[in-house]
Amino acid sequence: MQLNHEDTAFTEKQFPLVLVCYQVTGAANVGSLFRMSDAFGVEKIFFCGQKVPEFGSRMRKTARSTEKYVPFELDENILNRITTLREEGYTIISLEITDNSVPIHSNDFSAERKIALVIGEENYGISDEILQQSDRVTHINMYGKNSSMNVAQATNIALYEITKQWIARH
Repeated sequence: MQLNHEDTAFTEKQFPLVLVCYQVTGAANVGSLFRMSDAFGVEKIFFCGQKVPEFGSRMRKTARSTEKYVPFELDENILNRITTLREEGYTIISLEITDNSVPIHSNDFSAERKIALVIGEENYGISDEILQQSDRVTHINMYGKNSSMNVAQATNIALYEITKQWIARH
């Protein structure tokens, strides 16, 4: 029998994990990021860049009220945000395919105390300037003809892998 929200036995947990979203503005993606952040115990979402995310009815419908529970902040300057997070003890990990990125499953996230996962704009990803500020760059292996996937879907995979390793550590 399918369980409803009241019947599940999941324990609420928050991880030392924040999302840093560079120019992610699409309503469906923003709503999905809130929903996934709630599901995976993300501390906070930072929406960075000049473009302001869409917080309208489509975003709220996709988020299913999680935007009320997951703290978020708007910050125009992502480089300053990354510097601040590093000073606060976060390891900066960018999710992007580059010539030196490593597959996500090859990372040992369990050793990290705090992670700031940087994700990029829907069409252009993460700029070289931001990648240079990262402690590590990781990607999701792709086995089809396309070399990229939707930013929200990729973030979902990354959050699953990070939290899975942290839970296994304890």
